[in-house]
Amino acid sequence: MMASSPDAGNGRHIPVLLDEVIAALQPAKGQLIIDGTFGAGGYTKRILETGASVTAVDRDPSAIQAGRAMEKEYAGRLTLVQGAFSTLDQVALLGAPNGIVLDIGVSSMQIDEAERGFSFQKDGPLDMRMSSTGPSAADVVNRLKIGDLARIFNFLGEERHAGRIARMIDKRRVTEPFTRTRDLANAIEALVGRNPKVPIHPATRVFQALRIFVNDELGELVRALHAAERVLKPGGRLVVVTFHSLEDRIVKRFFSDRSGTGGGSRHLPQLEQRLASFTPVGKGIVAPSEAEALRNPRARSAKLRAGIRTDNPPLAEDHSIYGLPNLPIFHETQSLFDKRMGS
Repeated sequence: MMASSPDAGNGRHIPVLLDEVIAALQPAKGQLIIDGTFGAGGYTKRILETGASVTAVDRDPSAIQAGRAMEKEYAGRLTLVQGAFSTLDQVALLGAPNGIVLDIGVSSMQIDEAERGFSFQKDGPLDMRMSSTGPSAADVVNRLKIGDLARIFNFLGEERHAGRIARMIDKRRVTEPFTRTRDLANAIEALVGRNPKVPIHPATRVFQALRIFVNDELGELVRALHAAERVLKPGGRLVVVTFHSLEDRIVKRFFSDRSGTGGGSRHLPQLEQRLASFTPVGKGIVAPSEAEALRNPRARSAKLRAGIRTDNPPLAEDHSIYGLPNLPIFHETQSLFDKRMGS
């Protein structure tokens, strides 16, 4: 999803690093581009203006519905598909793409809509589901075991009070489950306190961790990168914008491994020659300008990485190179809360 901000002049949402994304992607008339994170359609619209065709994907049904007008405007050159961007290889059955762009993270539209439950700035249901299906953040908070919650907060939120917060949640949920964003945020603040010298709210990291876990964002990203490797045409470009250090580390390791500079996997046999499936674009990371960061605070942590697909076959997948944490699978866990409530 795009991290974007409303343009004060006309209310539009402006995607992060738009010019830089287009420069790295190099769309042209007659090409097919996959926008794996459609959002408000900012990247897609600019790509369409170059004369290229776009297949745009989004997990959020409301984003797809909002994009129908654009699909009609560019009839024949824009196809919207509701689904996860990890299924790019299925989307690409419509035609092998010349380029793929992925903008990882939650969109400002989702954050600003209280009923989606992504933020505690406005009170709303503790939801956080991008696709509006599956277990919600409330399900996770109220049903997972203390140790599982602590690991989620620690690994995905880098929260130093992860254990204390998990124990507080377990104690409180026995008599009163958490169902609202502000309720959880206030409970965390009451537990750990708030340093007036620290600008972020003490619940921020926990909310980030819950959102990443609920939507399996890291797993989705890994699967999407490998799907892109399988379907891109030789010479096709993969452009990825991330907003979090965990996401950027995954993308960095993917391009490093696929360009032959990462040393391969310790779990796979070493070959005499490991043919690269990507060559890097530019010198590495592209970050927002000072002007963009000032205009859109949500863009400050954005990082762009890109690669060009070679004509070599895809390399063997080994997800161990990404250092993904060993986190619980929701349906295989049961907390004391479940047992106490007889579920």
